[in-house]
Amino acid sequence: MPLQRPFRFGVNMFVPGSRREWSAKCRRAEELGFDVVGVADHLGFPAPFPAMVLAAEATERVRLTTFVLNTPFYNPALLARDVASTDQFVDGRMELGLGAGYVKAEFDTAEIPFPSGGKRVEQLERTVTTLRRMFADTEYRPRPAQPSGPPLLIAGWGDRLLRLAATHADIIAFPGGWASTTGDELHLAGVAQMEERVAYVRGLLGDRADAVELNILVQQVIPPAERSAMPDRFAPLPPDAAHSPEELPSVLIGTPAEMAQQLKERRERYGFTYFTVMEYNMENFAPVIDALR
Repeated sequence: MPLQRPFRFGVNMFVPGSRREWSAKCRRAEELGFDVVGVADHLGFPAPFPAMVLAAEATERVRLTTFVLNTPFYNPALLARDVASTDQFVDGRMELGLGAGYVKAEFDTAEIPFPSGGKRVEQLERTVTTLRRMFADTEYRPRPAQPSGPPLLIAGWGDRLLRLAATHADIIAFPGGWASTTGDELHLAGVAQMEERVAYVRGLLGDRADAVELNILVQQVIPPAERSAMPDRFAPLPPDAAHSPEELPSVLIGTPAEMAQQLKERRERYGFTYFTVMEYNMENFAPVIDALR
């Protein structure tokens, strides 16, 4: 039986605003009991590294993460410099979240080639190994505050990416489903699909299973009054959740006490202990944190 970790809760920020608005949101997340403030990496959203530094200035306790970087946007050596500098400036509170990128339109806008999924995973692997190698070199400058660099989160769904994550990641993040080929639509995973993905990862982790944290991105936090609209919001639902959407691993439905129970069940069933919600669900989710603590 895998080691049962305590819960951690993150909120992924992405709404642009002024310095004052951004700082206030990050302070509010800390006040509400979140453990991690994440910054998404999409065009039209705040730039991750300066946003994290500003978040650190506004807070005292929360960890700060990129959730997650579109790794093909970045040169590995230049990314290492940004990561190390940011970890210094946030006093070692940084976690580094990486993904392979999936929204083709953003690559087109940035005039960056959009390779095949396999090529993007290869680039992610080159980036991970470059960062590990550079941070392991005691002569490397700038030095990250954390001796081996920030803990590494890798997010994804497919076999190849999860194999990479099982080899290198400190945290493996599941998006709760898989993106369409154009990246503009998410297909939510049902119970059986999520169980298969988690079992696949655990089989790859082997002796590392207890050392690696499992995260899931919660797509929606739905109070009881909105439950009836749930099927329309995510149609079509997976067959094993068509009549019980509260079973969807990446959705929470009900009162705070009911949602807290759902999280306990998902920790038991899948091993998820680190749950991240979207910024627009931050206030709705806060009572769930209170219920669990």
